[in-house]
Amino acid sequence: MLIKRIHHAAYRCIDAKQTVEWYGKHLGMKFVLAIAENEVPSTKQPDPYMHVFLDAGQGNVLAFFELPTQPPMGRDPNTPAWVQHLALEVDSVATLLAAKARLESEGIDVLGPIDHTLFKSIYFFDPNGHRLELAANTATPEMLQKLDDVKQAMLDEWAVTKRAPRHAAWLHAGSGASATEP
Repeated sequence: MLIKRIHHAAYRCIDAKQTVEWYGKHLGMKFVLAIAENEVPSTKQPDPYMHVFLDAGQGNVLAFFELPTQPPMGRDPNTPAWVQHLALEVDSVATLLAAKARLESEGIDVLGPIDHTLFKSIYFFDPNGHRLELAANTATPEMLQKLDDVKQAMLDEWAVTKRAPRHAAWLHAGSGASATEP
């Protein structure tokens, strides 16, 4: 099997209309499709939903479900909030900084930019509580090759020790962050 691409990634939302408007206003995503049913097609269970689809660029689609009859959304209490997030690529650090300024001017709390050596990122939350990251690549081909050369050794060491391998410690050497910080 060879995956052609991700057809869409779907998340739950509190309010479909608010979500579509927020992503359009703050991230420039176009609203491309809505599907609503009173019954889940795959299970035939009665469960009304609104499923909205947003254009995330280059054929990528971000989707959301509003589920009005289900209990309120929660998050996995055993997983830190920084772990589960959606990272979206922007074309440059200048665009990243402009996005940060625009988001902050709209009252959105933004963390960063954080220098991950390979890319710089900002982090913030959407109105549903989903953590988003905007990232601008800064890696050189040489950096990417160095990481490619050690990826299997790192994975194999991690599988045994569950401790951060030091093969790519250079990534965070000058940032003040540990090799395990995201």
